[in-house]
Amino acid sequence: MTVKLDFEECLKDSPRFRASIELVEAEVSELETRLEKLLKLGNGLLESGRHYLAAGHAFIVGICDLARLGPPEPMMAECLDKFTESLRHKLDSHADLLDATQHTLQQQIQTLVKEGLRGFREARRDFWRGAESLEAALTHNAEVPRRRTQEAEEAGAALKTARAGYRGRALDYALQINVIEDKRKFDIMEFVLRLVEAQATHFQQGHEELSRLAQYRKDLGGQLHQLVLNSAREKRDMEQRHVLLKQKELGGEEPEPSLKEGPGGLVMEGHLFKRASNAFKTWSRRWFTIQSNQLVYQKKYKDPVTVVVDDLRLCTVKLCPDSERRFCFEVVSPSKSCLLQADSERLLQLWINAVQSSIATAFSQAHLDDSPRGSVQGSGHLAIGSAATMGCGGTTRGREPGGVGHVAAQVQSVDGNAQCCDCREPAPEWASINLGVTLCIQCSGIHRSLGVHFSKVRSLTLDSWEPELVKLMCELGNVVINQIYEARVEAMAVKKPGPSCSRQEKEAWIHAKYVEKKFLTKLPEIRGRRGGRGPPRGQPPVPPKPSIRPQPGSFRSKPEPPSDDLGSLHPGALLFRAAGHPPSLPTMADALAHGADVNWVNGGQENATPLIQATAANSLLACEFLLQNGANVNQADNHGRGPLHHATILGHTGLACLFLKRGADLGARDSEGRDPLTIAMEAANADIVTLLRLAKMREAEVAQGQAGDETYLDIFRDFSLMASDDPEKLSRRSYDLHTL
Repeated sequence: MTVKLDFEECLKDSPRFRASIELVEAEVSELETRLEKLLKLGNGLLESGRHYLAAGHAFIVGICDLARLGPPEPMMAECLDKFTESLRHKLDSHADLLDATQHTLQQQIQTLVKEGLRGFREARRDFWRGAESLEAALTHNAEVPRRRTQEAEEAGAALKTARAGYRGRALDYALQINVIEDKRKFDIMEFVLRLVEAQATHFQQGHEELSRLAQYRKDLGGQLHQLVLNSAREKRDMEQRHVLLKQKELGGEEPEPSLKEGPGGLVMEGHLFKRASNAFKTWSRRWFTIQSNQLVYQKKYKDPVTVVVDDLRLCTVKLCPDSERRFCFEVVSPSKSCLLQADSERLLQLWINAVQSSIATAFSQAHLDDSPRGSVQGSGHLAIGSAATMGCGGTTRGREPGGVGHVAAQVQSVDGNAQCCDCREPAPEWASINLGVTLCIQCSGIHRSLGVHFSKVRSLTLDSWEPELVKLMCELGNVVINQIYEARVEAMAVKKPGPSCSRQEKEAWIHAKYVEKKFLTKLPEIRGRRGGRGPPRGQPPVPPKPSIRPQPGSFRSKPEPPSDDLGSLHPGALLFRAAGHPPSLPTMADALAHGADVNWVNGGQENATPLIQATAANSLLACEFLLQNGANVNQADNHGRGPLHHATILGHTGLACLFLKRGADLGARDSEGRDPLTIAMEAANADIVTLLRLAKMREAEVAQGQAGDETYLDIFRDFSLMASDDPEKLSRRSYDLHTL
């Protein structure tokens, strides 16, 4: 509607004025129709939005119900809590958007329809009434005869009155038309502006909410990637075990009785037939278990156990050659006897030996019955386990020298490691491998919830450990790390939680200690291991023997001149300095605690990183420590050489093995176009050439979807053990091999 009425035209009542009036009335009628349609559409939008909000809240409730299914998993619970909270915030923002839209519709559009157009309709009605009155007065005045003077005067007066009334109403109508024209413009524009502002607020809040979760989503993506890899490895192991068990089952072999760890120690369990003591003497197949000096059985897993023998010290076991059934034996106690049947002669002998061994163990360990760890079911069970679990993965491997049980004892023997680093719980069985500390099970769960960028948790008793990782744990330990992360605890008069404190107290302490880093002091000076007391422990760096061929361009760890104020160094520079020859792991840990970038680049030394510096120093422990804390194994210097290139050039076979295990790129080429294998062949280093060729073969097999044999892993395992226990042998080049 673009018509603007001139008030002078109203007074003339010209045909142009009447045409403008008709045009305006048509446009106003169309405007009213469209505004009413917009109101209807807006109400439909609001109703749909509220249905969406209701469905969104129901969806969040479904996610929360999913989170409560099964045993609690900290990572999943944290993920679902964070994302459902984010969804709630976005739904609340959407509700605010709907409220703002409804308010704008009512205040602008509905007000325009009900009030603005109502005034227009009233003015139009009055105008057309005045026009009809004027038309009637004009007609009457024209029809009065000349001779009727009195009637002519009355008709003239009526015409004058009608004309005045029409002109007044025409002016009011023109004013109302002009007003509705202006009002229509700014009301609709203001409606759209407020709607856009509400939308902008809604999407801005959504952007801020997602930005707040950006780092968490990135970290979660990394954790999920690791879970996928672990799941793939577990799937491969299960498939292999499935094939073995299937072959064994198809071979017709009877199932073995199994050993497992129970509350009372090692137990033996398996199926046996039992004869009932009633008059019918029926036989039933039941699951029998030897545990806690008792012989018990149950029909189903959730059924309560039935005790056959209360105390094995009061019973004997014997064969039953006179029984009608084969493979029968009897367990006799002073109060009753129980006739049992195995599935084969071999299983019969195993069960008899197991019961006899348990009886002997019960007598020999009677004085330990009250101890929670003293009722282990004796050496007889271990002897049976070696036969009964053959081919089942070696369930007792963790208790053999060098197994995971040995790892726990070795790590816990370090000063301070016999207690949890954070709450002093005795005998901790968990560890943070990037921090180098031992943890109790509750503190380990809290560490795991911080994310792997803060702490990587591993079990001392359940997980496998590489030798270099064990040495790293023994090199650091709770005392060294607490000297860093708890340096100002006493000065701040902060109370450290104890074993009996609640999880909330421990969680607050761990968050303040490792995330907020409230108790750190200023950066330290370079010091020796164990806080500078005595010479460095562990393996000293082994300098490479001179090569027959010179290796131009290889990075060498340059001894730094002593500094009086190393605490003023940038944390990255301090980390680089501490990774040099000789490395200082406590100072490296201190630099990382103060925010050093583990991939810091030293522009003054060919853009070398701390990992390249530690490689030049031939320190397996320093490299392992940096890798566990997120060092990039493929970050190159300004010559395009990464850690694997430098380890190859310098002849550090143990480090080359470590970098290959950590995913070093075999095809990376330096500025001269040489890959690590080319460098190793030029240096005539037979050991590294062997490793790199094996790695390339393995890489090709994996690319073709082949699993390959275990030779590759066995050779790498041998090199890892040699690098950790006898690194001198890995400093040889090919000319050394001829002199042995």
